Amino acid sequence: MQKRNTVLLLGILAIVLIIVAQVIILRGLWNQQNEMLSLRYRSLAQEANASLRGSGIETHDTVMFILNQYSEKVRTELASISDTQELEIKKKEVIEFFKAVIEKEQDFTSFLSDYFRDQGFEEKFNHRMAISNLEINISDTVYMVVYRSDSYVMPGEGRPVYRPTEDTKSTISVLRQRLWGNSFYLQIEYFIDFSDKQRLILRETAASLGMSLFSLIVVVIIFLVTYRNLMEEKRLSNLKTDFINNMTHELKTPLATITVAGKTLEMEKIRKDESKILDTAKLIGKQSVHLNQLINMILEISMWERTEFQLDRKNVDIEELMNDIVNGFKTGLGNSATLTQKYNFNNTGADVDVVYFTTLINNLLSNAVKYSDKDPVIDVEGFVENGSVCINVADNGIGISKADQKHVFDKFYRASSGNIHKYKGLGLGLYYVKKIAVAHGGDVTVSSKTGKGSIFTVTIPIR
Repeated sequence: MQKRNTVLLLGILAIVLIIVAQVIILRGLWNQQNEMLSLRYRSLAQEANASLRGSGIETHDTVMFILNQYSEKVRTELASISDTQELEIKKKEVIEFFKAVIEKEQDFTSFLSDYFRDQGFEEKFNHRMAISNLEINISDTVYMVVYRSDSYVMPGEGRPVYRPTEDTKSTISVLRQRLWGNSFYLQIEYFIDFSDKQRLILRETAASLGMSLFSLIVVVIIFLVTYRNLMEEKRLSNLKTDFINNMTHELKTPLATITVAGKTLEMEKIRKDESKILDTAKLIGKQSVHLNQLINMILEISMWERTEFQLDRKNVDIEELMNDIVNGFKTGLGNSATLTQKYNFNNTGADVDVVYFTTLINNLLSNAVKYSDKDPVIDVEGFVENGSVCINVADNGIGISKADQKHVFDKFYRASSGNIHKYKGLGLGLYYVKKIAVAHGGDVTVSSKTGKGSIFTVTIPIR
């Protein structure tokens, strides 16, 4: 159990590490694609702006005319205001005017959208023009800062240095322009906003993301298959151990009896009594037969694993054969069990190997008697259905749990119980039954509830 848990924990840890590594790789790839997308559209916007200027169309002439006139008007007003609060109010008024003119007159968006479309890129986007710096010349050499964005930083001395605004999840800064007027200095930034920028990046990284997910799924599947195989090997190993323990117990019983009987025959007073010698000899013979049956069963199962199972089929009256098998078994039981029969075969004949078929039914009947904690009651029913002979063997035994029902036909498997030696066996009986039924082209199934008994159903196709 500890080894199994260790393997499971190590496997889960390995998968978690792989997932973390994949997430880190994909995150880096995502950021890289994001930067490449921003760089691509920034480059396209600059090309578009250069193309627009090269065409001779000056889109900002109107803007310059309006702003020059306005700045000439407000420069003296700003220079004359001494009250700080009043000055701030005037600055806000100037900023709002500049913003309104830029938004209304500086129409670069439609040209940029057409340029993107012609180059085969996304053409649908929102735009925003932002003022990053505005200064008004209030005297021959003095400029008043009306507005300056946080993108400007002071290097220590001299003029502040402008640091371009960083792109956000959806916004890309594609163009920066400086406008020098007669009485003003203006710096603006042009932003394009893709509402589905994430989709664009996802489209770029789809192949890598798909490969990553595929490799992760493959790793998980390999782990699950490996773990399942490990558990199956563990289960088979446990079955083998149980089989060896059960076989040892089963073999020791007749061997111990034969040994005790041999010691008994060495006793002088026993040798003088012929009846006791005869009884002891019969006991040795009986236990020898039992021992030989156990060995033959093991050898026969081993032979089945190496060669194809061969049947000597004969067409027989299935009802007559069932009567012979069940009556013979009933005779051996005496009055120790109640056994009833009910058949509705309608004189149907079936091609079966009589010897192996007899063994199949006898094993089911033997189990019905063996796995009973009270007086056994066995009901045998036979009928024809869907072109097959069906035989039900029902008992009032201890029953089989749902978990055990999945494995009762496995080689060496024995249903768990409080005392493993309470019900003797090697775990081969039902395996033997299954092999015989399958060799006839049929099958055997079980329906059971713990403490309520079991019903085994054998189906053999009619040939």
